[in-house]
Amino acid sequence: MINFRYHVVSLTAVFLALAIGLVVGTAAGNGPVADSLSGQVNNIHKQNRQLRDQVDDLNAEVNNQEQAWTSVAALALPGRLSGQRVLLVSIPSANKYVDNVVQLLSTAGAKVSARMLVDDKFMEPTSNDQLLDLALNAAPPGVRGALPSHSNGVETSTALLAAVLVGHGATPEDLRTVITAYESQGFLTVGADPTSADAVLFLAGGPYTEDDAAKRNAAVLKIAERFDQAGRVVVTTPTAAGEDNVVRAIRDDPDLVKTASTVDNLSTELGRLATVLALADQIGGHAGHYGFGSGATGPMPQPTGSA
Repeated sequence: MINFRYHVVSLTAVFLALAIGLVVGTAAGNGPVADSLSGQVNNIHKQNRQLRDQVDDLNAEVNNQEQAWTSVAALALPGRLSGQRVLLVSIPSANKYVDNVVQLLSTAGAKVSARMLVDDKFMEPTSNDQLLDLALNAAPPGVRGALPSHSNGVETSTALLAAVLVGHGATPEDLRTVITAYESQGFLTVGADPTSADAVLFLAGGPYTEDDAAKRNAAVLKIAERFDQAGRVVVTTPTAAGEDNVVRAIRDDPDLVKTASTVDNLSTELGRLATVLALADQIGGHAGHYGFGSGATGPMPQPTGSA
């Protein structure tokens, strides 16, 4: 886990390297001054080497910590999610964590009912009308009447996806019809043979920062809200940093904070372990908030036996 000390040491090494360049450049046209500064340059070189050694030591420390949490996971997770079916939802900025999380879910005894990789297109404001049309046209008759009646395409489509992917209300045919409709338009990708889930793990990634970032981040929050309404959900991000971070938004919401669980350090082995343990607690009826950002109650739930 990379901490503040690591960044301070790294930045100091960079600035020392810049200082060396400035000193050498200044001394180039001044022979006597160059001689007097030679010792200072040598000292700066030594300090820089020492700082680089510290960076190497900190890198080794980070790797050792990650390996240690991997060992803890092997002891803490078995049996925690035995027999549970988990829908794994991710957006592009979090897709790189999917395989590691799937491995931990397997260690805990869970079955991944489906991996739903949501494309950035789903969150684009210009997709709103198309998402509304898809939801209304693809919804099974028994679900159509329960969809939101307003004009938010992300919310309506997520409500439909949650209705067929979470719980046991949809037939396999209805589920495949809905998924195919969204896959055919490039909004998401789901692996073969998806089934209904008991709970949802949403790997939300970091907040958007480009054009229409506020609207895109609001869309990510809508996805989290709708899956929370459908059942048990844990939402996780690589860090708690960034304006409109969805984990921070959930923790600031007086209603969502009571029902959805969050983890704000998915980028670390500790965070991924906390995510799976938080999911076990969610299925058990307890919402919690973990990591190191504002609103977190601790780094992870306490592993207290099998689920």
